[in-house]
Amino acid sequence: MKRFGNLLAASLLGGIVVSALGHWKGNSDARPFSAEQPIPVKLTSGAVPTNAIDFTKAADLTVHAVVHIKTVTNGKTITRDPFADPLRNFFFGGGGYQIMTPPSAGSGSGVIISDDGYICTNNHVIQEADKIEVILNNNKSYTAEVIGKDPTTDLALLKIDEKSLPFIHFGNSDEVKVGQWVLAVGNPFNLTSTVTAGIVSAKGRNINALDNDPANGKYSIESYIQTDAAVNPGNSGGALVNTDGELVGINSAIASNTGSYTGYSFAIPVNIVRKVMSDLKEFGSVQRAFIGVSIRDIDSKLSEEKGLKTTQGVYVAGVTNGGAAERSGIREGDVITRIGESPIKTTPELQEQVSRYRPGDRIQVQVLRNGDAKDIEVTLRNKNGETEIIRNVSATEKSNLALGASFESVNAEDKRKLRIGNGLKVVRMQSGKLMSSGIREGFIITHVDKRPVDSVDDLVNYLEGKKGGVLLEGVYQNGVRGYYGFGL
Repeated sequence: MKRFGNLLAASLLGGIVVSALGHWKGNSDARPFSAEQPIPVKLTSGAVPTNAIDFTKAADLTVHAVVHIKTVTNGKTITRDPFADPLRNFFFGGGGYQIMTPPSAGSGSGVIISDDGYICTNNHVIQEADKIEVILNNNKSYTAEVIGKDPTTDLALLKIDEKSLPFIHFGNSDEVKVGQWVLAVGNPFNLTSTVTAGIVSAKGRNINALDNDPANGKYSIESYIQTDAAVNPGNSGGALVNTDGELVGINSAIASNTGSYTGYSFAIPVNIVRKVMSDLKEFGSVQRAFIGVSIRDIDSKLSEEKGLKTTQGVYVAGVTNGGAAERSGIREGDVITRIGESPIKTTPELQEQVSRYRPGDRIQVQVLRNGDAKDIEVTLRNKNGETEIIRNVSATEKSNLALGASFESVNAEDKRKLRIGNGLKVVRMQSGKLMSSGIREGFIITHVDKRPVDSVDDLVNYLEGKKGGVLLEGVYQNGVRGYYGFGL
C-alpha cells in the first residue's frame, strides 16, 4: 500500500512538471531570465537604442565639402577612312571624309581637400572635358582648373578660386577594417550632397577597371576598398568616410550589369589618394616608384610547383635588369611578405604599398628565401631606372621643344573664312622640325598623318612615341594649302 502511494505521488509530480513546461513553451513571454540571454526591450515609436551608431556627425562634417562637377566636351572633327563606309565611297568617290561629333556633357562628384579650393575627383569624370564647372553644396558655381590627372589610379586634382571652404580631413585607409561602417557621400545629378551607409566588405580588390599595359608604360594600380554603400554613376569622385567624418577613400566604380548600383561599390584608398594629390600639386604629375620585379600571386598550385612553404605573399617571378630589386639583392624565387610594417598577401596590396613612395625613397622589404625570412633595404627608382623626380612638362612645352614652334587656337572667323572645321596655328618659329620642313609662320595645321588637329594636346598626343615620317596638312590664311613632311 505504501509502495502504491509513492508511485501515485511521483505520477502527480511528473504531471505538474510536464504541465508547467507545456505552459512555458506555449507562452514565450513567460520564459525564465538567463544571464546568457538578452532581455527583449520594446521601443516606443522613434526611440533609438543607446548603443546604436550615429551617422549624423559624419554626415554633417562632410556633405558641405562634396561638390557637383559638370563637364562639357566640345565637338570635334574626325576624319573617316572611306573603306569604313563603302556605300558613301561608291556614290561619292574615294578619299577620306570628315564628320563633326556633337558636344557632350557629363557629371560627377568631387571632394574639397583643402580650404583654398583644391578638389579631388576621378580622372574619368573630367578626362575629355574642355570646360569644368564646380557647384558647391550651397549652389555657388565656379570654373575649375585641372592641376593634374593620373589615369593609372583614376584620380585628378582640380582647383577653384575661393578661400575658407569646408573640406574633409584625410583619414588612414590602413586602419579601415572589414565590417566597419562607412558612408558614401556624393553629389549626383546636382541633387546636392547625398549620403548612403554601408560596411566595408573587403580590401585590396582588383577589378580590372583601369587600362593596364606595362609594355606601353601604363602601370595601373587597383587596390580598392569594397563596400555595400549605395553608389551610382553620379557619385564617382565622391567621398567614402568613416563614422568620424574622415576621408578613407574616393568612390570610383561599381560592379553592375545594369549600370546602376547592385550591391558592390569600390573606393580608392585614401593613402593612395593623399600621395597622388601631393604629387599632382607639387610636380604636375605622379612620381611613380618601381621596385623592379615581375610578380605573381601564390596559390596551392604555384606553391607546390616551386616548393614554397607558404601560400601567403607575392612570388617574384623575375627582376628587372638594373632595377631597384636587383640592385638591392632581391632574387627570382623570393616571396615578398612585408613592405615596411605592412604585411603583403596579394599583388594589389604590394602595388598599393609601393605606390605611396617616390623614386629615391628607401623601404624595408621582407622576403622569404628557402623558407627563411630576410629583410632587405630597397632604394626605389622611376620608370627610367633612376632615382630622380620627373617633373611634368606641359603639352605646350613639349611641342616647343620637339617642333621648334609655338601655337594658338584658330578662331571661329578664320575657320569659317577658310572653310575648315579644325586647326592649330603656328605663331612663332625657331630652329626645329617645322622650320626645317619649310613651314612658315601663320600656317594652320589641320591634320597630322590624316588625323584632325584642333589643339596642342592633339598634336602632342599624335607625335608622342612616333618614329619615322610625319605628314602635316594645312592651309595658310590666303587659302593656299600646304603639305609638309619630316622625320622623327
